This record gives sequence, structure tokens and C-alpha cells, in this order.
Amino acid sequence: MAKFITFLLLVTIFFSFICLTMSKEAEYQPERYGPGSLKSYQCGGQCTRRCSNTKYHKPCMFFCQKCCAKCLCVPPGTYGNKQVCPCYNNWKTQQGGPKCP
Repeated sequence: MAKFITFLLLVTIFFSFICLTMSKEAEYQPERYGPGSLKSYQCGGQCTRRCSNTKYHKPCMFFCQKCCAKCLCVPPGTYGNKQVCPCYNNWKTQQGGPKCP
């Protein structure tokens, strides 16, 4: 019986360690979002995430992918946080508005 309890304790500790490790990896990491943090093939997935909450999905995806191809970064979240990626933030339209969603 003592061996079984020891085994259960070790399994519980092991799974706790795995969960803790996974949660640390999911935390905000600035180097994950900064300029040049993406490869060009990653833009589609990141833009899908970025444009997931907008009702103007097609234009958002078009401009996000254009910006990602130039800047190789997409800010975290679905809105805002553009300060993390200066190129994405500073690229403007001819009228002076933001080009990147």
C-alpha cells in the first residue's frame, strides 16, 4: 500500500511540473513579438489570430499579411499592442492613418 501511495505522489508531482512548465511557456514573451520575430511562413497563422474578432475579416487579413511580410512581426492580441512592433505601428496610409490592423 505504501508503494502505491508513493507512486501516486510521484505521478502527481510529475504532472504538476509539466503543467507549470507549460504555463510558463504560454506567458507573454517580448522576444516572441518584436521586429523580425516571425518567419514569412508564420504570417498566415498570426494574422488569423490577430483578425479573429473583427467583422471585416478579409480586409484585416489582407493588410495584416502585407504588414507581416514587410515587418516580420504581428502584435499580440486581437487589437492594440502595436508598440511591441514599431514597423507595424509606424507604417501609415497616404492619409496618415494606420495601415496595419
